[in-house]
Amino acid sequence: MLLKNGRTQSTVGSGFLVGTGNLVLTNYHVVSQMALDPDVYVGQYVDTDGKSGPIELLAVDVLHDLAVVRINRKGTGVFTIPEKPGKLTQGQYLYSLGNPLDLGFAISEGAYNGVVTRSFYDQLMFTGPINSGMSGGPSVTAGGEVAGVNVSKRRDGELVSFLVPVRYAQELLARVAAAPAPPKDFNPLIGRQLLAHQRGMIDRLLDAPLTLKPMGPYLAPVRESGQMRCWGRSNVKAEATFTADTMSCSMESAIYVSDTQQTGQLSITHHYVRSESLDQVRFAALASKIFKDWSVGNGKGPRLTAPSCTERFIKTNSLPLRAVMCVRAYRKFAGLYNFVLLSASTDDAKATFQSRLEVSGVSFENGMRTTRAFLDAMARGAKK
Repeated sequence: MLLKNGRTQSTVGSGFLVGTGNLVLTNYHVVSQMALDPDVYVGQYVDTDGKSGPIELLAVDVLHDLAVVRINRKGTGVFTIPEKPGKLTQGQYLYSLGNPLDLGFAISEGAYNGVVTRSFYDQLMFTGPINSGMSGGPSVTAGGEVAGVNVSKRRDGELVSFLVPVRYAQELLARVAAAPAPPKDFNPLIGRQLLAHQRGMIDRLLDAPLTLKPMGPYLAPVRESGQMRCWGRSNVKAEATFTADTMSCSMESAIYVSDTQQTGQLSITHHYVRSESLDQVRFAALASKIFKDWSVGNGKGPRLTAPSCTERFIKTNSLPLRAVMCVRAYRKFAGLYNFVLLSASTDDAKATFQSRLEVSGVSFENGMRTTRAFLDAMARGAKK
């Protein structure tokens, strides 16, 4: 990607010509600047022979991080997309190709290690290096058949990388073949794809009652599933005037929109704080500080409007609460919002149960539906 003013390089990624045509498969995140802000960014390819030329963006699949572009040269037939993806076996060697760190063409050898189901959409786990700049390149079998498209790696692990399954590339290429012309503006298309994602995400999230986890006398609503994981910690052994237990749950994947915006995600945090040594006034000040420390985002930005917040004192089940809900609208994608719900119990002068629910990239209806289900599930159990 190049900045139009000055033609300076902004980002770099990889791609590959499909068959003997002039269509190139790559990742959406490689061309996202061009898709979102075509008046600011333009694309250019440089092939392995050093020849260069412009690219034309034809299609994007934000949910699976894929894109198709057209260039002014033909492929040699080296990379073919099979009509039916071949069966991979765990431990089978694959070879990922791309432009690591913008150093030039390179091949990484690794092994296929199954389908990752913790992401919202299937990904293939590749035990091999996929470095920055290789995104969008092909990962092929020893026989040369494309098995997937390089997409990402885990920064907290060694040689744990991910591929987009080739079947998603097949579907996107079929849509390109059926389309009379590419959209003039990709933002409405991206918005529709994000709206489709959030419908499935919220339906799956709320298809069963939330799980209630005891935190002292309180019942904390969480959702544990293949897409969400929960973690806990405590300061119980620290030298402090209060005891704080924290439980955090979050989805392990998000939808990439741009370098400054990821969406289609949900997270939950609960704090249970109590003290025997602080008097009621000092504990109230502590509880207020903890509540204030939860930021909801300030001011308006290029992607989101400023937060619009509402505060109320409510009672759900057996628990009186102070609740603050803040909503931010997406500037480029009509009908999408980020919701943040903060709540704090008001039933005990020496203890506080505080929660934060954050859900991003949802319709207003689904945002309200999620926050309502969360509040309705909160309760106080038997006193301890």
